[in-house]
Amino acid sequence: MSQTHSYLFTSESVTEGHPDKLCDQVSDAILDAILEKEAKLAEAGYVSPESGSPACVDDVRCAIETFTTTGIVTVMGEVRTQAYVDVDTIVRDVVRDIGYTRAKMGFDAETCAVANYMHAQSADIALGVDESYEVQQGEVAGDDAYDRIGAGDQGVMFGYACNETSTLMPMPIYLAHRLAERLTQVRKDGTVPYLYPDGKTQVTVRYVDDKPVAVEKVLVSTQHRADVEVAQIKADMIEHVITPVFEAEGVNWEGAEVFVNPTGRFVVGGPMGDTGLTGRKIIVDTYGGMGRHGGGAFSGKDCTKVDRSAAYAARWVAKNIVAAELADRCEVQLAYAIGVARPLSVYVNTFGTAKVGEDVIEQAVNQVFDLRPAAIIDALKLRRPIYRLTSNYGHFGRELPEFTWEQRDRVDALREACGL
Repeated sequence: MSQTHSYLFTSESVTEGHPDKLCDQVSDAILDAILEKEAKLAEAGYVSPESGSPACVDDVRCAIETFTTTGIVTVMGEVRTQAYVDVDTIVRDVVRDIGYTRAKMGFDAETCAVANYMHAQSADIALGVDESYEVQQGEVAGDDAYDRIGAGDQGVMFGYACNETSTLMPMPIYLAHRLAERLTQVRKDGTVPYLYPDGKTQVTVRYVDDKPVAVEKVLVSTQHRADVEVAQIKADMIEHVITPVFEAEGVNWEGAEVFVNPTGRFVVGGPMGDTGLTGRKIIVDTYGGMGRHGGGAFSGKDCTKVDRSAAYAARWVAKNIVAAELADRCEVQLAYAIGVARPLSVYVNTFGTAKVGEDVIEQAVNQVFDLRPAAIIDALKLRRPIYRLTSNYGHFGRELPEFTWEQRDRVDALREACGL
């Protein structure tokens, strides 16, 4: 007689006012501004008087890091572009949009200092990206445009999907994101007027035999005005945040233990309460710990950086596998070498849930998906200025027009390649 396996799994999300997320948004907003400006220069036929090179959005390279603490935002990193963007204005616009507009919040878009230490990209890095290893070594003729661009870095990237939610995301991180989104909404629309921008959410789900069966614990921590008592905050969070989210998602949370601001006070928050840094919420950005993470952050990086583009592609592959009902759960690993166009390895793991052989699915993936960086960029339209939108509430599981890696466009091709 088989025994059931019961366990708890917890994932967290953060609001856009969290200091790490503030930094992610600044880095991606600068990237978006560069992509948009470079595209406009190219359309106008601009040619650099120094280098003689025409503006081209394909030539943009960015690896932008942002750091914040009390009273200051510092922007660092390497870029290659012919566009000039006003970093100071972009930073202040992001901080203002988030809601840090008064000194009593501990941070103010109008008075904070902005330091810009961005510099030109290393020519050594550019070599292998602009002309791939395969072309340089004569392994390919370079007639195929997708062979000519190498990966912007080495590394391993993971994508994950499962059939627990409508967007094929794990339930704990999906619900945590929806709570964080709702927490921001009720702050910005005035439903709960005493809230400040910083906040966190967390959801604990009971699994039995790897299937979610109950929400057992819900945690909301939110920055607030000093004169508000925790009892009122808890009542408002239950009424205006937790209940609407679970009702909208059709998830029963009856009997769940609810925690709201467990310390009793969360007045000092944002960059005054903690430092922030780009890329320090990578598990929030992906699958809440349910799937593995290769280690590379996303925000501030242009699409030639496979840390970003290949992670998006891995999610695209995994989601189409689950959407095609080839497996209930799927994790895809891709590996790249800097300057090399073709992935070093492609690995598919279905955790024993595959409906056909994993080797058959893996062969189908290699047949249906072109996972060279330039092919990924074209297929997912990654040269667009869409990246600030990705920097909050997860890079995955939001089926928006900008999130092309969430499309289920290869389902039929995968099923056909698997002989179904």
